[in-house]
Parts: sequence; C-alpha cells; structure tokens
Amino acid sequence: MNNLKLYSDPSLNLELKSTGEVVSLSALDIERNRLFFASSNNFIYTTQLPSSQNENIWGQTFSHSEVEPIDLEPGDFITAFDYLMEKEALVVGTSSGLLLLHNVDDNATEVVGRVEGGVKCISPSPDGDLLGIITGFGQIMVMTHDWDVLYENALGDLPEDVDLSEPTFSSCYISWRGDGKYFVTLGELDSSSSSQKKLKVWERDTGELHAASESKAFMGTVLEWMPSGAKIASVEKVENKCPSIVFFERNGLERSSFSINELTDAKVEILKWNCNSDLLAAVVRSETYDSIKIWFFSNNHWYLKQEIRYLREDGVKFAWHPTKPLQLICWTLGGHVTVNSFVWVTAVMENSTALVIDESKILATPLSLSLMPPPMYLFNLKFSSAVRDIAFYTKNSKNLLAAFLSDGCLCVAELPPLDTWEELEGKELSVEASSSETTFGLFLHLIWLDAHILLGVSHFGFSHSNYFSRTASSKDMPHGYYLQEIELSCSEDHVPSLGTCTGWHARIANQIPLEGLVIGIAPNPTKNCSAFVQFDGGKVFEYISNLGITGGAPKTEDMSLSSSCPWMSVVPVSDSVSLRPLLFGLDDNGRLHVGGNIICNNCGSFSFYSNSADLAITHLILGTKQDLLFVLDIGDMLDGKLEVQYEKFVRAGNKRQEEDKNFINIWERGAKVIGVLHGDEAAVILQTARGNLECIYPRKLVLASIINALVQGRFRDGLLMVRRHRIDFNVIVDHCGWQAFLQSAAEFVRQVNNLSYITEFVCSIKNENITETLYKNYISLPCPREAQDVQAGDFKGSFTNNKVSSVLMSIRRALEEQVSESPARELCILTTLARSDPPALEEALERVKIIREMELSGSDDPHRKSYPSAEEALKHLLWLSDSEAVYQASLGLYDLHLAAIVALNSQRDPKEFLPFLQELERMPVHLMRYKIDVRLHRQESALKHIVSAGDAYYADCLNLMKENPQLFPLGLQLITDPSKRKEVIEAWGDHFNNEECFEDAATTYLCCSSLEKALKAYRAYSNWRGVMTVAGLLKLGKEEIMQLSHDLCEELQALGKPGEAAKIALEYCGDVKSGIELLVTARDWEEALRVAFMHKSDDLISEVKNASLECASLLIGEYEESLEKVGKYLARYLAVRQRRLLLAAKLQSEDQSVNDLDDDTASEASSSFSGMSAYTTGTRKGSAASISSSTASKGRGTRRQRNRGKIRAGSPGEEMALVEHLKGMSLTSGAKRELKSLLVSLVMLGNEEIAKKLQRTGEAFQLSQMAAVKLAEDTIPNNIIDEHAHTLEHYVHKLRSEQLHSDAFVWQYKVLLSS
Repeated sequence: MNNLKLYSDPSLNLELKSTGEVVSLSALDIERNRLFFASSNNFIYTTQLPSSQNENIWGQTFSHSEVEPIDLEPGDFITAFDYLMEKEALVVGTSSGLLLLHNVDDNATEVVGRVEGGVKCISPSPDGDLLGIITGFGQIMVMTHDWDVLYENALGDLPEDVDLSEPTFSSCYISWRGDGKYFVTLGELDSSSSSQKKLKVWERDTGELHAASESKAFMGTVLEWMPSGAKIASVEKVENKCPSIVFFERNGLERSSFSINELTDAKVEILKWNCNSDLLAAVVRSETYDSIKIWFFSNNHWYLKQEIRYLREDGVKFAWHPTKPLQLICWTLGGHVTVNSFVWVTAVMENSTALVIDESKILATPLSLSLMPPPMYLFNLKFSSAVRDIAFYTKNSKNLLAAFLSDGCLCVAELPPLDTWEELEGKELSVEASSSETTFGLFLHLIWLDAHILLGVSHFGFSHSNYFSRTASSKDMPHGYYLQEIELSCSEDHVPSLGTCTGWHARIANQIPLEGLVIGIAPNPTKNCSAFVQFDGGKVFEYISNLGITGGAPKTEDMSLSSSCPWMSVVPVSDSVSLRPLLFGLDDNGRLHVGGNIICNNCGSFSFYSNSADLAITHLILGTKQDLLFVLDIGDMLDGKLEVQYEKFVRAGNKRQEEDKNFINIWERGAKVIGVLHGDEAAVILQTARGNLECIYPRKLVLASIINALVQGRFRDGLLMVRRHRIDFNVIVDHCGWQAFLQSAAEFVRQVNNLSYITEFVCSIKNENITETLYKNYISLPCPREAQDVQAGDFKGSFTNNKVSSVLMSIRRALEEQVSESPARELCILTTLARSDPPALEEALERVKIIREMELSGSDDPHRKSYPSAEEALKHLLWLSDSEAVYQASLGLYDLHLAAIVALNSQRDPKEFLPFLQELERMPVHLMRYKIDVRLHRQESALKHIVSAGDAYYADCLNLMKENPQLFPLGLQLITDPSKRKEVIEAWGDHFNNEECFEDAATTYLCCSSLEKALKAYRAYSNWRGVMTVAGLLKLGKEEIMQLSHDLCEELQALGKPGEAAKIALEYCGDVKSGIELLVTARDWEEALRVAFMHKSDDLISEVKNASLECASLLIGEYEESLEKVGKYLARYLAVRQRRLLLAAKLQSEDQSVNDLDDDTASEASSSFSGMSAYTTGTRKGSAASISSSTASKGRGTRRQRNRGKIRAGSPGEEMALVEHLKGMSLTSGAKRELKSLLVSLVMLGNEEIAKKLQRTGEAFQLSQMAAVKLAEDTIPNNIIDEHAHTLEHYVHKLRSEQLHSDAFVWQYKVLLSS
C-alpha cells in the first residue's frame, strides 16, 4: 500500500549547436556520474548528473555542457552508441557501418571496425565483457571488448524477394538478461507488410538460438528483459484494441499481459525496467500528447503509479539510472533533460485510511474497519486522468482529499465521516476538476494547511511542465519553482452521507518564488495554517499562511536536517506542558533524522502511534533493513535513552540479550511498516513484498494502550484489551500501584458489570508487581512512584500489606455495594474469599453454612432465590481450592455436619472420615474442639479449650505446653492455681535448660524457687557469681563452698578464662600464689603486681617480674619476625599486581577485549583473566597474622588464618588473598590492651629500657602493617604502579606523621618515645 511520489525533478537545457538539431541517443557513465547525448548533427554533448556540487547548473535555462563533434562522411550519421566502462570511452555506430571508439576526455576518435548494412543497435552485456551489435542486414554480431568477433548469426529468416545488397531491417533491439547468460532480440523488416514477428532468445557463449516465441503482432521492436531474469516485456498490438504489454518467459512462452488503457491509436515506443525489477516504464505516444507511464506489480495486479505528460512535439525519451532504482532520466528532442527522483510513500493516512493510486482511480479502504489488501478496496474515487499526487486532511470528522492529475487539473472531494464509509462499499465516486482562473503549473508537493487551504510547490518553464502551461497567464510566469497557497471554496451544499465531489473552486491566494529545489513539505500539526518546507540539502523553514496569523513569507526556524530527506513528517509530541512539533526525516541511505539528530542508520520504514486524547504521538514504529521492528517511546527519544536501550537498532550479539530482546523479528524479508491503528487498537500494519497485509499487535503498544485506558479511568476498555491480547490481569492493579487501585475498585466493578469477567480477574491476581518483572522491558509507568505509596484508606487490618488479600477485599466490598444480589454474585464473592492470600476458607464456608441453613428451614423467602444452592456453592469452592484445605477449614468451624458434607463432595472415602467425625460427636464440646484444634495445629485455641475442659485434663494441658513451648505465657494467664502455676514455670525452665538457654533457665527456676536447678543452670554457662549467690541462698557449709570454689576455678581455667579463675582463687580459696599465677597467665600484669605488693611477698614480686621480662622478650621477637613478613608479603603482592597489569595491557593491544565476545565467552574470559596470576616464583609460607600474646588472641588469629586458607603462588585469588592476609596481621584490641599493661609493669619494675625497646618494636610493626594495607588499597583501583611513590618506606613515613597520635596507637606511652 504505497504510492510513488515524485519529489525532485531538476532540469537543464542543452544548448544545441544548430537549428533543427535534435537529441537522438543517450548513454551514462555511472562511475563519474556523466550523461552523454548524441544529436542528429553528430555532436556528443556531455553533462554531469545533478549532485550537491553542481546543483546550481540544474534549473538554469541553458547549460554550458561540453560539446564534441564526431567527424563522419557526408550523409553518415550516428545510429547507436553506448558507454563502455572497461574502455572509459563511447562506442559509436553509424548508418554507414562504422564502429568508432570515442574518448571524451581526450576528444579522440578511433575507428575500430566496419560492418555492412550499417549499425542498427549496440548493446553491451551487463558484465561489460561482450558487445552485441545488429546490422542493417539483420545480422547479430557478438564481439569481445578487444573487438574480436565471437560469432555472427542471422536475426531472422528473410523472404526470398528481399534484396540482400540493401539494408533490410529498419529497427531492431537487443536486451540482455541481468546475469548476461542470455539475450533476446526482436527485429522488424523494412519491406514487411506483416506485423507478425517472433521474439528470439539466444545463448551468450555459443550464439545458438535458445528459444523463440510464436509469431505475434508485436508493436515495433520494443522489448526489455527484466534484470532479475523472470520476465521479458514486449508490446502487442491487436487490431481495433488498445496496445497491451505482454510478458514472456525465457522459453518463449507467454506468461501474462495487461492493457495500457489508452486509445487504440496509441503507440508504445520505449519499454524499460528499473534496476530493482519492480517498476516498468514506457513511452506512450497518442494523438495529443506523449506520456511516460510507470507501472508497479503487486498482488497479481499492475498499478499505474505515475504518468508524466509531454507535448507531442517534444518526442520524449527516457532511461532508468543503472544503480538508483527510483531515478528516471528523461530528455526531449530539443535537449531538455530532467532527472526525476521518486520515493515510495505509504498510502495509509494519519487516520489509518488507505488511499492507493491506480491510474485514474484512488482505491479507498479504512483499515480500521477491514484489512483489505489492494487491488481490493471498499470504494474508489474516479478522476478524469491519471492521479500524480494526493493530499488528505482529516480533523474534527472532516475528511478532505485533494488530487493532482496528469492533465494538470486539481481535484477536491469532501468525503463523509469515517463511521459511515461502510455504506459506500463497492461504489465509485466521480470527482470533477476544480475550476480556476489560473494554471497552477506542475505540482511536486501538495499538502493541506486547513480545511479550505492547500499549500503546494509547483514549477513553470520546464519542458515537462509546458503541457500544463498552455494558457496566456501561465506563459507570462517566470521560469522556476513557486510556493503556492491555494484557497478553496465549494458552491454546493455538503451532504454528510454522500460527500461532495463537484462544485469546487480554487484560487491562488499567495505565490512566492523559491530559490532552491524543494524536497518536501509537511503541515505543522501544532499550529494552524503552518507548514515546514525542506529544501535540497536538508535546510528546513517554517511557512505561516497569510490567511492565518502572520505573513506568508518563509519564516526561518532552524529545524534543519543534516541531509536531504525525501520522507519527511512533522508530528505533535507532548512536553508535559503543551504540544510541540517534532520533525522526522528519512534519507536515501536509511538514516532517520529526528530534530537535527540521527537516531538510526539502517531504517527501512517508520510510522507513528498515538494513544493520547490530544493526538500527541506517543510511540515511533521503526522497521530496519535487517527486518527488525522496534517500538520506541517518544519520551525515551526526547530524553536521549535510545542508544542505551536499543543498541543502535541491530540484532543483539549474544544469547542473554536475545532473550531480553526489545524488537520483533519481521518474519518475511522485505516487509515494510505502512501504518498503524491508533488508540485502543494498538496495531502495526505491515505489507510484505508480495503485497499481502499483516496486522500485528506489539506487546509494548498493547500495554501502552491498556495503561492509557486505565489512567483515563476506562476500566472496562482496559479489561477487554487485557482479555483480547492475553495480557496478565495484574497490569490493571499494578500500573499505578495496588494501593491506588483500592480506591478505584468500586468504579472498576461498576464499569465492568460482568461477573464472569470479574471472576476471571479475581482468579489471576497474584502477589507480584508484573510491571517490574514480566513487563519491565515494555512499560513506562505514567504514574509517579509516589502513587504506589498511597495509603489504603479504609482498608486497614491484617491484609494492608498483602496485595492479593487487599485487592480481593476491595472487590468483595464493591460487589456487595454495587451489584444486586444474585447466585452469580455470591459465587464471585466466594471466589474472592477462596483466592485470598491466605485463603479465607472459613469465611467462605460460613457463607455456605448460611445458605444451607436457609435451605433446611424450608421457608419460601424470595430472598432465597438470590443465592445458589449450598451444593453448588460448595462445589464452586472446592473447584477453586484444595479439597483438603476446605475440609480442614470446615472442621475449624466445629460444624461436624458441614465437615461431612464437604468430605462427601470432595470424593473422600467415608471410611476415612466417618469414624473420626463420629468419635468427635461423642466427646464433650470443649474436648471435641480441643481435638480439632490439635489436628489443625491451632495450638493456642487448643490450650484454651483444654483448660476450659476442667482439671481432669490438666496433664494433657501440661503436655501440650511442653510440646509447644510458645504456649507457656498463655498457659500462665489461663491457669490460676498456685501449685499448678509453679509446675508450669518449672516445666518452662526445663525447656530452657534442654535448649541450653541456661541464663533464662536459671532465672525461670528462681521464679519457682527451684534453687538446685538454678545453681546447675548458672554453673552450666560458667556464671560463677550466680553460682556463689545461689549457694548462699542454699546456705551451703564452708567446706562445700570451698570445694565448689576449687571446682569452679578449674573449670574456668579449662575454658581459657584465667582472669576469672584468679578472682575465685584470691577471694574464695585464699590461694594468693595460684591467683598471681593465673593473673600472669591472663597477662593482667598490673593486677598481678598489685596483689603481689599487697601481700608484700618478694617471691611473688620476683615471679611477676621474671614472667613480664620473658613475655617482653617473646613479643619483641614476634614483632621483628612479623615486620619481616609484612615486607615479604607486600613485595609479593606488588610483583603479582605489576605482572597482571602488563598482561592486561598486552591483551588490550591485541584487541582481545572481553566486551567484544558473546556472553558465554565473556564470562569464561573474565573469569580466567581475573583468576590469572602473573606471580610464578614460590615463597615460603607465612605464620599467623595476628600478633597476640594471650592464648585467646592467638587462638582467634589461628582460626582466622585457617579459615582464609593457604596462599598458593599462581592461584586465581592470590592477589586479593595477599591483601587480606596483610589486613589480618593487624594488632587486635586485646593485644593492644595487654601490651599497654606490660609496658607500665616493666616501668614499675625498673625495666625502662626493655619497655622502650618493646614499644619501639611494636610501633614499627604496626606502622609497617598499616602502611602495607594502605599501599595495597591504593594500587587495586589503579592501572599503574609508581615504583617511587608506591613503596613501603614512603607510606610508613606518611603514616608516621598522620597516625602516630591517633586512637590506633593509644597503647603507647609518650615517655617511652624518648630515646
């Protein structure tokens, strides 16, 4: 569904050398973009094809082209010529048979041969290796580019009366197949009175006749082989009938044909395919005019897409550009050359109406009603001649169509509203030309500015526009392009159901001359009577009508494009305040320009979609040349997020991104986006290369339309779209947060008003925000995130934070308020209860129970008819829920009859449930409920019922609490008897003791005065103070206390708590010597020295002194050894780091970046690289990291080292393991405390020098360890290691000045810092 639009037709006039001279032949040099023309006076004219470098030449009255004469004998003239790319010269054939090679650059002509009978046709093969020549005697000669003749054959069988000494054939033609393997000929005898001829196919290599057609009445020698090789086109003339174009296969059999729809005396003289084999052009000469007609084939129908008329005396000819399929080069006998550039534009208008041009008809189909691919249509508009261009206007239910015809007429029609078009099915509306006092010229572009104003670009003074400029007023117009504003009026009354196709009058209200070539114009949708005009090169100006707000001169507003864009559209976009225009342009290279930027370099087609009430465009639909379809949010485009999200619009190169793809694979190669269905339809219409229409519904558009409907409060429309497109129903709840939906639940139920739909919705709700999971790549939420924090209003309670339960509760309330009572409503309410999270089955069964009681009462209450039967309700509930869960819930209601009914309807075996229910029925009420609660694991309820059952079941009550310890607090509330409360508390203490919560157990035992158990509990967790206190409460004897103290002292020593054991030894045992030994073991030097001096024992003082000196010596040795290890580990780390950086640089220089690989390879490469170690030299293993003098500190350090494991040279984690090892060598807080105590004790004992040495050694180690860690942390994020800055000495010096007086060195004494 495309129309062929002429968007550029630059022209020039060759300045012919003499009067009466005409241009007869042409050739093209595609390498240097040159055109050659041969004239009847044997001149060669050379000119350049239009480009950005010579655009000033095209459009002038005369062009100073290069002219070179060909010296021939008198009476000899040029009959054929072509350009040989291999020779970079023209090959020229003359009427006398000369073959000339003319070099245009040197103006040198060389005679390369002569053929008898004259040269009638020259045709190089597509690859340029061979040259086909037909002589006047009807001989086919095929030679190489070195002028060696390969073979020579007779074109046809000549009659016996033909004189072989005279040229026989008046016209003939050779056409090669695209691959050059075959060529076809068709010749015409001078003296032949019969029009019957044969089309012959020849083999390239041997020159043998491959196939021949039947004799037919071919018109002249017109034939052309399709470059793709599928068809051979020729023209057949049947007497008293219009000429037809006939297609043949390579075997000479006729395939198909179509009529050119002209008068019977019309003649077809030239027939040419374009290089893509999709367009067929012909020169048709009639009595009053000549025309170039261009046909397109689709869906087994030939459409006449363009007709360009010329004056009869112009004798127009043409040729397609060899490499540009939409560029047609035309020239006249008088030397007027025009380069027509076409572009395929979609025939689908903004309101999804297809208007397809087919000759003098416009086939109209509203795609929103039906997808009918052409040539089918709903109705058609008939015009007086072929339609060249159309403009469509739709706004406020007005539908206006303007059409420019090939005879120069401007036609206008007002169509009825779109919703009445079905009444026009199969009709043909004849549209008359509008009346006007002036001639408009040849329109290149035509748009609507308003319902009564057209804006067009036309030109005067060119040869192909002379056909329209035969009035006196038009002949006075200066040569050039004009921007014309045309005011329209209608003299007839508009009939809404029929439309208005006659009585239109057109008047040029404003006309502005243009200096440059206009590429396109587009109306400004955000401003009345305004348009954007694009000139060649991409420069864009805004035009404002003089009938509108301001003057009509082009107003500069720089929205320019970086290159000429034949496809240009201006769409309204919303910037949250107002609408503004956004300019889109697509150039010939597939680059899509938006607002001065290029967003895509491989665009094949695009369209726009809007779901906004103000018709602001919300999405761009983009199809790439790789057959990928992208749906782009306009907001993302304006925010510059496209490159991040869409990766330059190419297929992802790895599997992971392929799974999360944000594009659609177009299943048929070459399919194009031709339009969309706006609003709730949310469809994209594609047309395949075959012509078929396909309608797809991209998930992103569908979700956008659904959310747009929901935001507008159109819940029913949103729900219907969800059902139609099988979207997750949760989008209705999640699009603005489920808390916000709670406020709209009543309106949702009121609008939907269909209990089946509501039930389907209820069954789909789940505790998941699908906008962040399933549809996270498709949805751009319109609501601010704050909307999801809206309070649930009246919906407060246990379900406030549960999406499923809160939403279903709100739906249930809305059903009760909005919907009248009915069996369907009750079933829907049961559904909301069954689908809650957790399911509210008991509440649902309560409703079933009420229905059952109503049935059992046997009353004729009319209210009963508003409910389903109890059996139906129960079966509905069982269908929605697990039958076992419903059975358990029925037991929980303590209604045994209801439980039996549920069991029977859930297909349970009576042998399984009847004995149990009968046993329960025989029990007392409280005991029955206790048994049911235990079965349902409702422990609190069970405890309440068993307590209510009486003292006879106290043992069961106590066992229940022992089995469920969380019930002890409730049990103490329910049981009032003091003795029983004491038993409960003691049982609770036993529970804590079994769980090894000894502190809680001891306190609990104290509450019930169980002192012996309390003492054991305190002793179990080594609380010697609690043990001794309870011993006092038990009033133990002195010997028992002493024995208990000795036992506790031994236990604490075994647990590594010598400090605690020392207090017991000194305070309870009175053993001073053992106490001091324990304090020395605990490294509590100051306390040990205090106790020794308190007892004034020289032996004890000497023992403390000797122990402190020994410990100081040991620590000095450990610090010195650790200082050496820090240096070794740091050197090892720096070596590994340096070699890793060198390896990374080498990989990068070889362009083996991990980012260029696919996901699997990248994962392996990154793992291997991160785990690769450059360190290959072994080192001896280190010892424990933490320097601690106490047993406990050493134990902790050993455990940390064992958890870290060994550092193996060359292992993947070697680098980070070394850093962690250095961090683990830091002084612990316990080690610092012990070190500080030892230093002050040494000073007290007079060993000041040893104290100084110990502090100096410890300080050196700590500074080195901290400096090494800091150096490693600084080099990890850097890719460079500075050999001078990244040294241990430099960092030690730096930290000494910064950290020496910090809390890390609080263990030091300033007096010991002096030397």
